[in-house]
Amino acid sequence: MLIPQRRDCRSRSRFVSAVTTAILLAFFCFLFASPAFAQQSAGPQPAPLPPPIKAPVDQPCPGVVGLQVSARDVTHRVLAVRETVPVHAGEMTLLYPQWIPGTHSPTGPISEMAGIEISANGKRVPWVRDRVNVYAFHVDVPAGVSALDVKFDYLAPLRPDEGRISFSSKIIDLSWNTVVLYPAGYFSRDITFAPSILLPDGWHFATALSVLSQNGDTVRFKDTTLNTLVDSPLYAGVNYRRLDLSSGPDNRVFLDVFADSPKDLAITPEELQLHRNLVVQAQKLFHSHHYDHYDFLLSLSNTIGGEGLEHHQSSEDGTSANYFTDWAAGVGERDLLGHEYTHSWNGKFRRPADLWTPNFNVPMQDDLLWVYEGLTEYWGYVLTARSGMRTPAETRDLIARIAANFEVSPGRNWRPLIDTTNQPTISQRRPVTWPSWLRGEDYYQEGLLIWLDVDTKIRELSDGRKSLDDFARLFYGIDNGSYITRTYTFRDIVAALNEVQPYDWAHFLRSRIYELHPSTPLGGITRGGYRLAYTDTEPAWMIAAKGPFTVGNFSTSLGFMVNAAGELINVWWESPAFKAGMTPNVRIVAINGKAFSVPALREAILEAEKTTSPMKFLVERGKRFQTIEIDYQGGLRYPELVRVPGTPDLLDQILAPK
Repeated sequence: MLIPQRRDCRSRSRFVSAVTTAILLAFFCFLFASPAFAQQSAGPQPAPLPPPIKAPVDQPCPGVVGLQVSARDVTHRVLAVRETVPVHAGEMTLLYPQWIPGTHSPTGPISEMAGIEISANGKRVPWVRDRVNVYAFHVDVPAGVSALDVKFDYLAPLRPDEGRISFSSKIIDLSWNTVVLYPAGYFSRDITFAPSILLPDGWHFATALSVLSQNGDTVRFKDTTLNTLVDSPLYAGVNYRRLDLSSGPDNRVFLDVFADSPKDLAITPEELQLHRNLVVQAQKLFHSHHYDHYDFLLSLSNTIGGEGLEHHQSSEDGTSANYFTDWAAGVGERDLLGHEYTHSWNGKFRRPADLWTPNFNVPMQDDLLWVYEGLTEYWGYVLTARSGMRTPAETRDLIARIAANFEVSPGRNWRPLIDTTNQPTISQRRPVTWPSWLRGEDYYQEGLLIWLDVDTKIRELSDGRKSLDDFARLFYGIDNGSYITRTYTFRDIVAALNEVQPYDWAHFLRSRIYELHPSTPLGGITRGGYRLAYTDTEPAWMIAAKGPFTVGNFSTSLGFMVNAAGELINVWWESPAFKAGMTPNVRIVAINGKAFSVPALREAILEAEKTTSPMKFLVERGKRFQTIEIDYQGGLRYPELVRVPGTPDLLDQILAPK
């Protein structure tokens, strides 16, 4: 017979205990994981953010926004703005432009906007600024209201430390993004504006916008989309001259010059022809244009701040008052017009896909600035040389200076070029103390060297049958006459280069741009038939360009840049000056017992070559004086490009006019 198995009471007790423990553990895990318990046990929790701003949608914005700007207050430099915004009852958001094309950063001057008042049917309507996005203004539109009347003032900077001076008693550079609020929820191309401006008595103006009517000092423009409005700045002023640079009736280009003084408007026939050559050479390079007419808006002023900002059918250009009257002095900055003109093709017609945004408050992504700006910098130099606005020798000297600066800038040891495309957002384009270590916005000039490398490589691989000119025609010469932006990606760039000349362009570019590349990219210089060298002799054109306030650049010798007052503007990281204790906040009072001047410093450097004694600098740092010794006997070391005999002269071919 079967004997029933006896159950052990102790085993059963242990089983119950284990189950109970598991249940309790599960309960406490649930309890500890609950938000209520976490809030009680882990300290403060984040407050909820405001609702997100309405995302832009590609649909027409109802009605037309009326915009009236008064620039009459020349004394206070105030622009009075009035807008009429079509609306319907309910909640809406008005945006002030934050991400401005061409600046590559969220630098819309919101801090200079004041006196905001919104009303409807004669009654004030409250507005509330978004707690997180300070560029957004929320309005609860009352029932029965079909339009909001908006007014505010734009307070243009009066001092350089407040921002760029854009308004003086003689000239104004009006960027429309500074004087608009626009409805959220739409693409900028779907919002229509009817702009107008009231100018000071007797002032002239120029803009790419089409004029509807002019009655005295009031100018009304034809209705236009918000993206075109922001892309069409207006220059106005007392002293004005319009010069025709057109290469033909199908390519109308004008130089609109505004100056502090009538004498600064004088231009010689030779100088005028050089500017016309620029238009011709650009047409031969790109074989297309994407504007109805193009206006170089040029301010010649020692009051208005310098400027270089691209637009599709115009550019904001600003330089010193002596641009025409002392032509020899401006060699170093003469690529300004060539650079900004190139942007009509590269940056406006063709634009990196992540730099195009649906409105001016959606963040841009800058990773292709080495194309947007670097290739534009390259073509700016090339077109300036091909037009004769610079000689080939002057251009080579400037390329040598770029390469030499990178040789003494150790920031390349830690930061790849691609990361410098983040710099506009990081610093918002404000100066930094140690640019040779931080690297700054190197995608401009290092980009130039890399694209020179590309150009010479194409010429080498194709035995001179192809060049980067072929890429320009292929990539930018499409859709002649079209204003519609065509975006591009890294893959598109590589594909177009391969169509011109097959090669592993993806690796070529990535190794120089996306990977750490400490060595200076000299491939384009050496393949172009030259080598980088140094001399004690300053180029003749640099000597001719010097004036009483000229900066002394000793970056490749002592390792600093100094102005005529002895104030150090920049000190290069790990240079002789840096190692001796020089910093950008000191002023040189004397060198070797003699009062400071830039010529005296040059003489001291030359004398140091003949001795083993250190140079002695008396400097002022704050309110204290001290002596700093720099042990340097290496001479002045002006960079130059020296022709290498027996090598192809590809660089000379690149700079020659077409």
